[in-house]
Amino acid sequence: MRAWRVTRPGPMALGPHGPLRFGEDDPVPEPSRGELLLRVLACGVCRTDLHVAEGDLPVHKPDVVPGHEVVGEVVGTGEGAGESFSVGDRVGVAWLRGTCGRCRFCARGEENLCPYSTYTGWDADGGYADYTTVPADYALPLPAGYSDAELAPLLCAGIIGYRALRRAQLPPGGRLGIYGFGASAHLAAQVALAEGARLHVLTRSAKARQLAAELGAASTQGAAEQPPEPLDSAILFAPAGELVPPALAALDRGGTLSIAGIHLSDIPQLNYQRHLFQERQVRSVTANTRADATEFLRFAAGNRLRVSTTRYPLEQADHALVDLAADRVNGAAVLAASTG
Repeated sequence: MRAWRVTRPGPMALGPHGPLRFGEDDPVPEPSRGELLLRVLACGVCRTDLHVAEGDLPVHKPDVVPGHEVVGEVVGTGEGAGESFSVGDRVGVAWLRGTCGRCRFCARGEENLCPYSTYTGWDADGGYADYTTVPADYALPLPAGYSDAELAPLLCAGIIGYRALRRAQLPPGGRLGIYGFGASAHLAAQVALAEGARLHVLTRSAKARQLAAELGAASTQGAAEQPPEPLDSAILFAPAGELVPPALAALDRGGTLSIAGIHLSDIPQLNYQRHLFQERQVRSVTANTRADATEFLRFAAGNRLRVSTTRYPLEQADHALVDLAADRVNGAAVLAASTG
């Protein structure tokens, strides 16, 4: 099978001498006990993949296949995989791949904080390939009415954006600021708008500002500018720590800033009076739970989301990551292995 592997983490800008190697004769993986074997139909290209490739997130598995927004068709099952899915089913694979199920975090429904958690495309091979595997207990049923390429970004960008929105504690009808407007942000924005939010988008990309306006944002402006009114909540999707102070300064009393990324550049020094006083707060987002995925995909089933995608063939996964690093992707980049 064809597969991309992270062989020497480093800058994507190095081109053919960069971190990824493409092979065309890799063996098809065998599903272990409790796993499903999937033929990959589409795989989203996430900024986390970029962080793994470039070494910001040191690889946990040598020569790992990245990709954790996988839409696949079940083509085989390992022993003990249960009866939840059958050969021919279309299922989703997200970032969270496994947890212990026994620690205090798992016991209280916070499996995303499990110290023994494992992740697709980091601890185990992901979807930048023709085939991949997933534990059946972590495979996700998918909503109807979406193409393969539209579904792929929902499986990380959508789920993480949904969790970030909930972590932002937006009150009903509240004023929400979104900093950065890529794959995750444009999906979270649609959830917030459907729930009655007044949305302000702050991003450096003119194309992204145009998309935000088309989706219903009340205003759009540059990433470091101030929104036209105080915010009840804000979400930082851009991996830029220098945006934390202006985002906090834009919050009204009692406002919450949710930081959605797994990686963030250093945050400049904060001024207590300007940035945190009057009970403003900062909250991070760590992975997702299966409950988050279920809730978001249920929302997507009942509310047709507009999923903006830029498609690449599997052979151009490296180009997709270079474009993502350069902010040339409008919406979500997707490796499309089918015409679905």
